[in-house]
Amino acid sequence: MIGIINYGHGNIGSIENALSKINSKYSVVTNPENLLSYSHLILPGVGSFSKCMDVIQRQGWEKHIKASVSQGKYILGICLGMQLLFDNGEEDGSSKGLGLINGNVKKIIPGKDEALPHVGWNNIINVKENHNLFDNISKNADYYFDHSYECIPLKTNVILSETNYGINNKFVSIVSDRNIYGIQFHPEKSPPNGLFLLKNFINIK
Repeated sequence: MIGIINYGHGNIGSIENALSKINSKYSVVTNPENLLSYSHLILPGVGSFSKCMDVIQRQGWEKHIKASVSQGKYILGICLGMQLLFDNGEEDGSSKGLGLINGNVKKIIPGKDEALPHVGWNNIINVKENHNLFDNISKNADYYFDHSYECIPLKTNVILSETNYGINNKFVSIVSDRNIYGIQFHPEKSPPNGLFLLKNFINIK
């Protein structure tokens, strides 16, 4: 069963629509204490890193998200939700994240003729092949992005894909560490590949 974490800062409706399209059973979770009832959790995010973490901490989500992950529940962070999985974020001042993946979140430095936010369709590259998250998905699939910050993992072995953008010519677009997954783009706005990816996450056991 899929649990969509609703702490008041996420595109809940669009995620619900996407899960309905792939015939997945889900519930929108509004009480942190109920998270352990679900095998797979989705953490969306819209807004700033610091403000969302403040809400997550005040409402008691942090404790129960970490407890769920420690008991082997799968979690998928989407866009800002991916960034919240990391140790720290610099948006609106330095803030601590959930600390589920070691690393920091920093503002993208755009390259020549690039702008922020990074909005629109873009491909994933340097894909870690043979990972079950990419079943039935082409190697250089494209997805819809909308962000100004990038995740910089401490260890490169958690990187599943990258995307071309910014002064360094690429940023991390998908990460995975044990039962923890993060994707910088919006799969719910990226059919058909985004729907395939959501289905693959849900099928991970």
